[in-house]
Amino acid sequence: MSRLKKKKAHEKEPNLERWLVSYADFITLLFAVFVMLYAMSIVDQKKMEEVQASIQSSFSGPQTLTPALKVIGNKDFGLIPEAVEPPVPVQSQDEATAAAEAQEFSQIKNDIQNNLQEYGAKNEVQLTVNERGLVISLKEAGFFPSGTAKVQQHALPLLDKIAISIARYDNTLRIEGHTDNVAINSPAFPSNWELSTARANSIVHYLIEKHGFKGAKLSVTGYAEYRPIADNATEEGRKLNRRVDIVMLSSKGAQGEALKFDGE
Repeated sequence: MSRLKKKKAHEKEPNLERWLVSYADFITLLFAVFVMLYAMSIVDQKKMEEVQASIQSSFSGPQTLTPALKVIGNKDFGLIPEAVEPPVPVQSQDEATAAAEAQEFSQIKNDIQNNLQEYGAKNEVQLTVNERGLVISLKEAGFFPSGTAKVQQHALPLLDKIAISIARYDNTLRIEGHTDNVAINSPAFPSNWELSTARANSIVHYLIEKHGFKGAKLSVTGYAEYRPIADNATEEGRKLNRRVDIVMLSSKGAQGEALKFDGE
């Protein structure tokens, strides 16, 4: 029996297009990634409207003075804080009163200046509004002879005009005497303390006796040379410092006066 000789199996040729399978798998995975990203980028319309409404309400709606948090949608959106309007500074009662008084004192100042125009008293009287109230400065040159505390006779009509102008108001009045720093030593006035206080007393007595001012609304103080408004190094400055101030006290100034009195 003849032995049949087996034919040698024919080898398969390599598949040169197998890379297409891997490439197709890669394209499929890449497509799946883009589909997933696209799906994640789509926001629920209803939730988006809620977010939009919340933002509009925060920036254009009624504001609250305390911070608030509003939940929008589910936890994916988290918490969106509403806009908080910073508190508007509220003017205190004391500040409002001070502002109203300052305006009133300015009006009183204008009224007094109008009443004094006929006397040409610009060089004898100076009016100033400050936190203490209305300060009416009577300069020595127009009201007192040098070294004395008696009001000059020719200055009385001017003093009367001032008294009539301020008598209509209930403000507490403080009469303050001032001198320059030139020392005085006379039998009547051993120092500037006595001279400044005596001049203030002269004005107070005149207001009470001639114009009926109530003593309870008046106070007297002498500052000698220790409250200057100008430089005592010049003659012009010393002239300005020699004065008597009639101070229509503001509410704050009157409270300070009352505390001072209570503490004595």
